Amino acid sequence: MKVLTLSLLLTLPIGHFAPQKPLRQPTTQLTKRAKGGRWYFAASGHAIYCYGPVMTVPRANGELQRVATLCRDGSAAVPLKD
Repeated sequence: MKVLTLSLLLTLPIGHFAPQKPLRQPTTQLTKRAKGGRWYFAASGHAIYCYGPVMTVPRANGELQRVATLCRDGSAAVPLKD
């Protein structure tokens, strides 16, 4: 009887009784780049803190416009005042 009980206990998965580790939360691009941001002056007249590079993108009318990318407010690109 002892052998039967011992064999049943050994066949059960041990990890089933161990406490489970909490799941890791996925990180977003903004949390990865939380260091090294910079303040910029937006075209709307407000200061904005952005983590990404400043890029020059074409407007719909063909002119070029400077934008700051990956900003703290969640926007991907904010037009900058020249």
